[in-house]
Amino acid sequence: VGHCHPDVVKAAHEQNQLLNTNSRYLHDNLVDYAERLSQTLPEKLCIFYFLNSGSEANDLALRLARQYTRHEDVIVLDHAYHGHLTSLIDISPYKFRNLEGQKEWVHVAPVPDTFRGLYREDHEDSATAYADEVKNIIEHAHKRGRKIAAFFVESLPSVGGQIIPPAGYFQKVAQHVHKAGGVFIADEIQVGFGRVGKHFWAFQLQGEDFIPDIVTMGKPIGNGHPLACVATTKEIAEAFAATGVEYFNTFGGNPVSCAIGLAVLDVIEKEQLQAHATEVGNFLMKLLKEQQIKHPIIGDVRGCGLFIGVDLIKDQAE
Repeated sequence: VGHCHPDVVKAAHEQNQLLNTNSRYLHDNLVDYAERLSQTLPEKLCIFYFLNSGSEANDLALRLARQYTRHEDVIVLDHAYHGHLTSLIDISPYKFRNLEGQKEWVHVAPVPDTFRGLYREDHEDSATAYADEVKNIIEHAHKRGRKIAAFFVESLPSVGGQIIPPAGYFQKVAQHVHKAGGVFIADEIQVGFGRVGKHFWAFQLQGEDFIPDIVTMGKPIGNGHPLACVATTKEIAEAFAATGVEYFNTFGGNPVSCAIGLAVLDVIEKEQLQAHATEVGNFLMKLLKEQQIKHPIIGDVRGCGLFIGVDLIKDQAE
């Protein structure tokens, strides 16, 4: 919402002057903020855990998935990056390929990239073809006695090259993953909060019939303040609580963080930033496509709202 947005700065300052405690102490801001966030999400995603960073959120999502499914294995997309904790380096091909390599419980699916990937624009049904790659991974894992806990994906792969997955891909993948007893985790840490313009969450680009089992949030959620969130279903949260080991985060969901989170949502709404992302994004895409006609080095211009990629190439034919 912009550097040092006055409304966000004011909310932080005013709450700081009143009270800032850890979240063992009850405070209205926590409940008010959870209620406001819930209004942006499908009804089924109604339980919220508040944390300090996207990495913390993704680590918790992994724990929730494993506790709920009682399975261990995770399917991720190639080139993915999900955070800097050890648990997340393990599911980030972008990182682990330069470090200790791929763990046996990690499975890497091809990025659903219709420009450079296995199945391109000219394919009759790239969404099904890419989803079948995930299905094949699951079948291969089962033959080895492995069980899938989660398909873990950025709603729009960013580090992998600003990829816009073909419509219907998530629905088809979710069918395969659910059939295997796993859950679908949508990482919205870079792409959520209206960045894609027409929707508040990037996973909504896949259609109204698609709802992830877990959604993680970070980065824009606090406009630079350390704030993050995991949203999930009652069933998953109850399985997690059944261990008797409650989730506690000293600073996650403190009154100041929640005041800031509320102010960010207010600004997005008041300043119509979703419409702004759509308008500015469309304008930028139009200009980039004009450049594409002039310059053979530009192979592809793609994006949605203010999530835009320009793919530079050496050879048009190849």
